[in-house]
Amino acid sequence: MLNAAPNTLPTPPHVVIIGAGFGGLEAAKALRKADVDITLIDRTNHHLFQPLLYQIATAGLSPPSIAAPTRYLFRKQPNVTRLLGEVVDIDAKARAVRLENGETIAYDHLIVASGATHSYFGNDQWAEHAPGLKTLEDAFNIRRRVLLAFEHAEREEDQATRERWLTFAVIGAGPTGVEMAGTMAEIAKHTLAGEFRRIDSRRARVLLIEGGDRVLLAFPPSLSQRAEEQLTTLGVEVRTSHKVTHIDADGIRVNVNGLEQTIACKTIVWAAGVAASPLGKLLARACALDEASVDRAGRIKVEPDLTVLGHPEISVVGDLALARSYEKDGETKPVPGVSPSAKQMGRRAAKNILVRIAGGKPEVFRYIDYGLLATIGRKSAVVDVVVPLFGHVRFSGLFAWLFWLFIHVYFLIGFRNRMIVLMDWAWAYGTFNRTARVVVGNEKFETKKAVEP
Repeated sequence: MLNAAPNTLPTPPHVVIIGAGFGGLEAAKALRKADVDITLIDRTNHHLFQPLLYQIATAGLSPPSIAAPTRYLFRKQPNVTRLLGEVVDIDAKARAVRLENGETIAYDHLIVASGATHSYFGNDQWAEHAPGLKTLEDAFNIRRRVLLAFEHAEREEDQATRERWLTFAVIGAGPTGVEMAGTMAEIAKHTLAGEFRRIDSRRARVLLIEGGDRVLLAFPPSLSQRAEEQLTTLGVEVRTSHKVTHIDADGIRVNVNGLEQTIACKTIVWAAGVAASPLGKLLARACALDEASVDRAGRIKVEPDLTVLGHPEISVVGDLALARSYEKDGETKPVPGVSPSAKQMGRRAAKNILVRIAGGKPEVFRYIDYGLLATIGRKSAVVDVVVPLFGHVRFSGLFAWLFWLFIHVYFLIGFRNRMIVLMDWAWAYGTFNRTARVVVGNEKFETKKAVEP
């Protein structure tokens, strides 16, 4: 009787993807038909559509509208194993990552797509008073602060303190800051109007603080000017060339042309700085990268094919990558930190892995620029899109707002989410009501001394 032959089938290459954001999600999807095993690791159980996160923070949408469970997204992709966990170390020599519980996961190929976090430019103590907006937890925190500021003002008897509660400052006039400021002004002027008895919410001030000389610095100056005009129409006080030097519980200090000014306010939102995920430092150490390979924001300088110098098995995509787009004419251009670039990098990194497995030569990354969008408020937006054969097409106002709305609904994940977001926006547009104004937890109000008769 012959003995059965041992199983000599080769084990499929193991691809580990860190991060379930735009880059990680696209990389995993690009490998859906490949003969590889994929382990997708993320600290949260959902993929978040970050461009609309400010809508959660301003009570315009509920969280399920812009977040989808990643296990559900990959339920029909059997080569993906989803792990809920946090990577705390990378061993490039052993080709393994270690999770917070001590579990070690080996890899043949690694894609790091852990995204970005807030940067306070060395002033991390400001985070307590000026939260940023990157996660659902951040959005809940900001929503609570904004809505309860009006409650504090309603109960405040001192006029100066009441005015501080009714003054809101958004620091940073990029797309997130512009969108936050415009929507906060709409909440004060329209959504909450008539709901309070001791205060008039329409008297609230919303300040947009920017250190540069104009808002939306990534946009052409003409659109920046148009955006500022639309913000002013909505009631936002735009203050450019105001460099923040201090933040505390009572307000902010700014430097304006060498002069210090104090702005008294109780509610501050940080939208000024972005830093790479802390995982970037771990990766740089694991790969023994020199200082020239890591920029001040903590991003990893990658090779033309998005791999790490000396480690072709490791790819970095999204906000963690300091990447350049290699054009057909031989020129290179910096890749912006926006969701389309993260998606494109994720797909290219995945395809290059398959090329390497097949013994081929990986391709360089070429970024396709589709343009920039930013909404300011009701019927207000600015658009700079790149149209083949025509180049840049720029417009603003109502048509730009409708275009922005269509694009964001189109790229949401799932038909249900698209329909819910459309209905919520239609309801808000017709009634000025924002349906997600629920906050949880008891708020502590300042105790007032009893006055004897």
